[in-house]
Amino acid sequence: METGLQMQSTLDESGTLKVALVQVDIPAPADHEVVVRIEAAPINPSDLGVVFGPADINSATTEGTGANVALSAPVYPQFLPRFKARIGQALTVGNEGAGVVVAAGKSPEAQALVGKTVGVFGGAMYAQYKTVPAMMCLPLQDGTTPKEGASCFVNPLTSLGMVETMRMEGHKALVHTAAASNLGQMLNKICMADGVELVNIVRKKEQADLLKGLGAKYVCNSSDDNFMAELTDAIHATGATLAFDATGGGELANQILTAMEQAQARTPSDYSIYGSTTHKQVYLYGGLDLTPTTLNRTYGMAWGVGGWLLPLFLAKVGMEKAGELRARVARELKTTFASNYTQELSFEEMLTADVAKQYNAKTTGEKYLLCPQKDL
Repeated sequence: METGLQMQSTLDESGTLKVALVQVDIPAPADHEVVVRIEAAPINPSDLGVVFGPADINSATTEGTGANVALSAPVYPQFLPRFKARIGQALTVGNEGAGVVVAAGKSPEAQALVGKTVGVFGGAMYAQYKTVPAMMCLPLQDGTTPKEGASCFVNPLTSLGMVETMRMEGHKALVHTAAASNLGQMLNKICMADGVELVNIVRKKEQADLLKGLGAKYVCNSSDDNFMAELTDAIHATGATLAFDATGGGELANQILTAMEQAQARTPSDYSIYGSTTHKQVYLYGGLDLTPTTLNRTYGMAWGVGGWLLPLFLAKVGMEKAGELRARVARELKTTFASNYTQELSFEEMLTADVAKQYNAKTTGEKYLLCPQKDL
């Protein structure tokens, strides 16, 4: 176990992105570190942003087989200048995963994890082995498999972080976009369990039906002609003044702020040319829409649009609170935070162009799992 395969993504000067497997040394664990044999790692949208970056995956091709497989794809010329700093860098990929601890350093906390199944967070998880600090491992409860624990960080902690941010900033209800996603379903379960009002925004009827089947009370379809009216009604009913937007671009953030202002205007108060004095906040935490974010600013002056990122949130709340959230994930991993996968992929399958086109589509309700030990 001195070396193992690791997936790396490189953009060259010609504008071609190449994703390939590289045999790398596995660092011996320091006193407070462990070596995890990675058995499963989810393919999240945040991972794909690094794996493929600005490349045109519909034009991708694959060469080689097994450990020698490699996927290549051209980068849209108009995007290349924005990624100049990336040219020539071999980027490791994969934010989270799960596996079995096969070696450990001398410290008691590291030795206690030997043979345990753990979830791991911290990058470069699309690999056969990963050496990490013991404190970055989440021990999974007995009977939990690596596949069940592979998605125990990004989506669970993001959804919990949204609710915690709401409480920290003094809001009382939430709005969430792309709400039928795996993360969105988790957020609905959390809000129902914790008594938090949640307004869900989707773009298809079947997505609305899925959430209503889970028990969601407020679901607004952005494709409906009466979307803004329904969104304003739902925000007025819940009093939501905080939103998390996974799309990032386009007019959705603007529509949410507009609906919040209109909902607040239904409550009689003294007129002000500056609009409602109640602060309205939209956090962009994803980039499903790559077009510019459009704001028409018809909602007074008490509003904000900003970015929200899980690692920054965890750093802000501190180790004690982060530990509480991680403990809840471990307890509810097979219920609230359970993930279902459309397909389990080997390294070779993940780097096969036709398969890459499928999971890169980021279709709601479809989630793919990489199994680094499969078929090699």
